[in-house]
Amino acid sequence: MKKGLLILLNLSLLFSANLIAQNENTLIRNGNKLYRQKQFDLSEQQYKKAIEKAPDNPAANYNLGNSEFRKNNFDNATKSFQSTIDHADNDNTIRESGLYNQGVSLIKQQKLAESIRSWENALKLDPYDQDARENLQKALEELKKKQPPPPPQKKDDKKDQDNKQQQQKDNKDQQNQQQQKPQSRLTPKQVDQLLKALQQRENEAQEKMNQNRAKSLSQPDKDW
Repeated sequence: MKKGLLILLNLSLLFSANLIAQNENTLIRNGNKLYRQKQFDLSEQQYKKAIEKAPDNPAANYNLGNSEFRKNNFDNATKSFQSTIDHADNDNTIRESGLYNQGVSLIKQQKLAESIRSWENALKLDPYDQDARENLQKALEELKKKQPPPPPQKKDDKKDQDNKQQQQKDNKDQQNQQQQKPQSRLTPKQVDQLLKALQQRENEAQEKMNQNRAKSLSQPDKDW
């Protein structure tokens, strides 16, 4: 696994709390020592005792998950890493480690979709985790291979598809024809102004004709 044992930080603060906390940290340290010696059964026992005293301790749950993983007990390891995530509070470093290892445990159980989700969540917390990114990419590629191919298209479906494509082509041709027609560039306001100007010219012409008619009536008849 990529992640090593989670060493509990700020132990001095926990030692000063009470005797229970001191015993809890002692059990975790003993478990870590046994884990490094590859005595996974014994390290598992120490972590479980620590969890009995403090079920919400993320370090104890995380290290227990590692011991269970080393024993190929991937289902229990997944649950322990989930407990790590649940009890990490606002410590994104611990949460990201729990999510990463949970993804590894899930992929060992052939739970491809679940492992993808774990690594995606891990990368949300740490976008620079190269191992999580590579694992996620491989898992996605594997998932793509497992997806069934699209069903063969029936003849009737193909006919409907051809008709739909032809209809789309006809609509497109109609749109092109409409676009090729000359379009007026005048705004409604400009059109209104032109109409008023034409009406004014017509009025002026009519007035001029009336003036000419009045002038001719006032003149005497021609002497032939």
